[in-house]
Parts: sequence; C-alpha cells; structure tokens
Amino acid sequence: MSPVNFTHYIPFYRRNLRLAFPVVLSQIGQVTVSLVDNMMVGHVGTTELAASAFANSIFTIGMFFGMGITYGITPLVGKAFGNRETDNVVQWLKNGTFTLLIVTFALALIMFGGYFLLPFMGQPADVMELAGPYYLLLSASIIPFMLFFSLKQFFEGIGNTKIAMQITLISNAINVAVNYVLIFGKFGFPELGLIGAGIGTLVSRIFMPLLYIIYIVWIPQFRRYFTLARLQAYSKERILSVLKIGIPIGFQLIVEVLTFSIGAVMMGWLGESPLAAHQVALGLASFPYMISVGISQAATIRVSHQMGRNDFHSLRMAAFASMHLVVVFMFVMGLIFVIGRNILPLMFTTDPHVVSITAQLLIVAAIFQVFDGLQVVMLSSLRGMADVKIPMLIAFGAYMLIGIPTCYALTFLLDFGPQGIWFGYLTGLGVAGIFFYFRFKYNVRERA
Repeated sequence: MSPVNFTHYIPFYRRNLRLAFPVVLSQIGQVTVSLVDNMMVGHVGTTELAASAFANSIFTIGMFFGMGITYGITPLVGKAFGNRETDNVVQWLKNGTFTLLIVTFALALIMFGGYFLLPFMGQPADVMELAGPYYLLLSASIIPFMLFFSLKQFFEGIGNTKIAMQITLISNAINVAVNYVLIFGKFGFPELGLIGAGIGTLVSRIFMPLLYIIYIVWIPQFRRYFTLARLQAYSKERILSVLKIGIPIGFQLIVEVLTFSIGAVMMGWLGESPLAAHQVALGLASFPYMISVGISQAATIRVSHQMGRNDFHSLRMAAFASMHLVVVFMFVMGLIFVIGRNILPLMFTTDPHVVSITAQLLIVAAIFQVFDGLQVVMLSSLRGMADVKIPMLIAFGAYMLIGIPTCYALTFLLDFGPQGIWFGYLTGLGVAGIFFYFRFKYNVRERA
C-alpha cells in the first residue's frame, strides 16, 4: 500500500473549505443557541441546568429525525445540479418541499404528544417541574426550524451555503438578546429563568424561515427556481424518492441522538449534579462536532455533484479531503479539552461538584472527538452517494446494540460512575466510524 501524498489533496482542501466555511459558521450559530442557553441557565441554578439537559435530550430526538428527512433532498438536488438539469432541480424543489411540509406538521404533533411521557422517565421532581414547560416551548419551535432546514438543504444542493450562514447568525443574535432580557428579567421584563430561554429559542427560530423567504423574494436567481417550481406537477415517485433517502437518514440520526438521550436519562439516575455536568460537557463537545458537521456537509455536496458527473476519482478525493480536515481538527479540540478541563466548565456553572464531574467527562470527550469526526464525515459522504439504508443499520448496531449496553454496564455494573456513560459513547462512535469508512471505500470501488 503506497503512502498518501497529501499534496495531491491541496486543491480539494481548498474547494471543500471554501464550500464548508459558510456551513461551518451556520453550524456554529446553531450550536451557539444551545450553548448560550446553557451558559445563561447554568448561572440561574443547577436544577435549571439539569432540567434543560433533560428536556433537550428528549427534544433533540424529534428534531434530528426531522433534520435527517430534510437531508434527503440534498443529494437529489445536488446530483441534478451537478448534471446541469434545471428542470430536474425545480421538480425536486416542488416535490421535496411538499413532502417536508407534511412531515413537519406530523412531527410537531408527535413531539407535543411526547410531553405526556416525560413524568415516566425517572427524573427528580424539581427537575421535572421546570422541564415540562420548557419542553413545550422547544416543541413549538420545531415547525419554523423544519421549514428553515427544508430551504437550507435545497440551497445547499445547488451549492449555496452562504444564505443559511447569514440567517443563522442573525437568528443567533436574536436568541441571545431575548434570552438576556427574559432569563434575567432586564428592562422591566419579568425574570423567567428557564422559560425565558425557551421563549428566546422559539422567537429566534420563527425568524429563520421568514428571513429565508425575504432572501428568495429579493434575489432574482433564487426567485426563479421557485417560480419554475410552481409550474411543476406533484410526483408520487419523487415524493417517495425523497422519503426513501430522508427517512433512513432520519432514523440514523435518531439512533445516534437516542444514544445520547438514553445516556442523559441514565445520568439523571445518578443525580442532579451528574446530569448538570453531562449537559455542560455535551454542550462543549457539541461545538467542535457541529463544525465537523459543517465540513462534512460540504463533503455531501461535493460528492453529490461528482456523482452527477460520474467523476469517482474526484468524488473519493473530495470525501477523504474532508476526512483529513475533520480528524485533525477534532484531535486539536481533544487536546484543548484535556488542557482546559478544569476551566471550560466555569463558563456554565460555578458549582464545584458539577465542575469536577465535567472535567472527568471532558477527558473521555477528548478521545471520542476523533472517532466522532470520522463517523460524521464518512456518513455524510455516503449520503452524497444516496447510500442510506446500510449506514442506518450500521448506526443501529454501533449505537444501540454496542454503545448503550456498554454505557449501562460500565456505569452501573462496573461502577465507573458518570464516566462510564461517556466511555459507552466512545465505543459506539468508534465502531460506527470504522464501519462507515469501510462502507464508503466499498461503494467507490464498486461504482468506479
């Protein structure tokens, strides 16, 4: 096996980074909403932080499933765009948007129904009292959030990543402002604590699709796509195609998020402080993860475009270029977590017990960062090839059949404490990353 010549990848690093940069800023904006909520809520109290952790762990299951279904439109649009088939692009826009609207409202009803299951998940009574109303506000935000993501994935399919970045940064500023006013009761407004954070999230997400509509109306080249899409007929085959790709992606994301959500529920069994520490560590880990997601989404776009052109050499190079970038970045972030493990938690809480537990979790997080980066970029490359069913099964096996049992065994049978749950995460992510890597190599070899 010949050594890798990284100089051959330099043009691909540049193209991927140029495409990824706006997506990365958009993802930073997305995760900053959650980080700001956690920072502000954490300074209100440990119970509020634990309630936020619990409510978010349940809400993100539905949110990521919905996001996954929206991802189904990107490779379809990207392949048509890469092949310069404008009629095909607008047909995917018409049928994809219709499909995602139906999914959005069905998902919202299911998530509101989830509110009635919260009391049966074994959480402390004071945590449950705060978590319920906050969860309802988060559930209300799923409708505008999904509408935004539906538009975002179409525009990323045609190679435009800048609009989503700009909208996300604007909405993030709105979230920070509303949070500050309502969480702490500034400028004559009532001090609402965690409920204020929920309102801030809802308000900022309402602005996201509205701003996208303004962009579409304002810019003629984008308005043209929607004008042409109105003239297209609804197609059962295209609707099913979107769902055939989107639903497996949604289930794959659910499996991954459910792993972290079940871990959060287990952490709640250990007490309020471990649950609060879990939320802080997860918030810190989510920052580099979302940057990696931004780079990996650029891989999805580049791979889908090269699929449209049947250029499998460039497809492979683009995917591995993103993998190199992500793995190096995650390694550096892991070092930062280890070095700053006793300082970083102070941004969220001054509770010494919570800070101590968080520092222990960040050591484990430093290790799984690399595997998390590997799995997300390889999975995104597979999505660009519209390969979603086998990866969904791999994810289920890695996370649910290996990761979760490992979490439970290490924490409650072998007395590893809170770190046991995170070592379980590490195991699931490692298995998934390795299998996704070999699945991608197999695909390229078979199709080239």
